[in-house]
Amino acid sequence: MSRHGQLMDGVYRYQRHIYDLTRKYYLLGRDGLIADLDPPSGGAVLEIGCGTGRNLIAVGKAWPRARLYGVDISEAMLETAHVSVAKAGMGDRVRLAQGDACGFDAVTLFGREKFERVFISYALSMIPEWEMALAQAARCVAPGGRLEIVDFGQQEALPKVWKRALFGWLGQFHVSPRRDLATAIEQLAQDMGGFAHSRTLYRGYAVRGGLIRV
Repeated sequence: MSRHGQLMDGVYRYQRHIYDLTRKYYLLGRDGLIADLDPPSGGAVLEIGCGTGRNLIAVGKAWPRARLYGVDISEAMLETAHVSVAKAGMGDRVRLAQGDACGFDAVTLFGREKFERVFISYALSMIPEWEMALAQAARCVAPGGRLEIVDFGQQEALPKVWKRALFGWLGQFHVSPRRDLATAIEQLAQDMGGFAHSRTLYRGYAVRGGLIRV
């Protein structure tokens, strides 16, 4: 396992048991992203950094004809994800695998190279080489498909004391909101010949972005 994988296992070895209960109060925008995914019937949806499987289960409920895949670097999180997916009755719909977001082989892990929808929810802020992970995610998008991202924003319209407190607290969990996320998505879309979009949510608390691959 990579050093980052070991770090994530250390962070979440115990937190994973209460992760979904606590994170619903501040990982804002995830459900809006899921509601907007709109995969084609029978389309494949990949979550990079799938964690406990919470989001994939929600996708499965919202889009019952989608085929679901998830990759995460943390063995501990994947253990929880497998249990959660089974409890949700989706064991036959969801395929989970361990891999590094910066360079996994989708064909080896899942038997397919491309996905109609790829999404990343609050994971890029935890990946040191996040631009590599962003590029890897884009490579997994099928022609005509979409990459969708939600993560912490720069808190532009919120009080400075709030930003200092939030960023200080997030730092304890090795989370660093990416100031250049929207710019990186735009550049990646240009390099691919695709179309990018981004917007802030909740007065800058979060940012939604993504690209369409032509």
